[in-house]
Amino acid sequence: MKHNVGDIIQIHCYKHNGKIHRIWEESTVIEETEDYLICGNYKTNVIENDGRSHCTKEPAIVFFYKHKWYNVIAQFKEFGLFYYCNIASPYIEDENTIKYIDYDLDLRVFPDGGYRILDKNEYKYHKRIMNYSDELDLIINKELEDLIKMKTKKEGPFDKKVLNKYLGIYQNMLNNK
Repeated sequence: MKHNVGDIIQIHCYKHNGKIHRIWEESTVIEETEDYLICGNYKTNVIENDGRSHCTKEPAIVFFYKHKWYNVIAQFKEFGLFYYCNIASPYIEDENTIKYIDYDLDLRVFPDGGYRILDKNEYKYHKRIMNYSDELDLIINKELEDLIKMKTKKEGPFDKKVLNKYLGIYQNMLNNK
């Protein structure tokens, strides 16, 4: 299903065992190609797996990939641009919902360009209890490596020109609501 610019979709994040992990109730489609889907959200309600919910505080541009094992969230915080990158399955679509499996490891990129790999212990634990295969482990670690290379080379979502293009489109959409 191809989305149109301006379509409102939901985002569902699952764990490997099939249990829902997190839901973003609303995200706006900015662009879709054969390889990726770009969305924007701001003040979006997020529901956690335990039923708690919170609202996002800053505008974000989200990059979902159809053939890569990660997604990238660029967060425009008051004190700088942060990235939260999830190691995750390529997304699938189910009506107006984007669905993916979160594989625990995250790459956090800070405004100064520094980064940190998060949740290594959670990954080891889930790998054991959810029986991630050796093949899956290889894919996840290679994709994390590729994501770090992309960040280092400032490509894709880490390219400020690309990011500012999508932010500008999304801000125009917000202003015309």
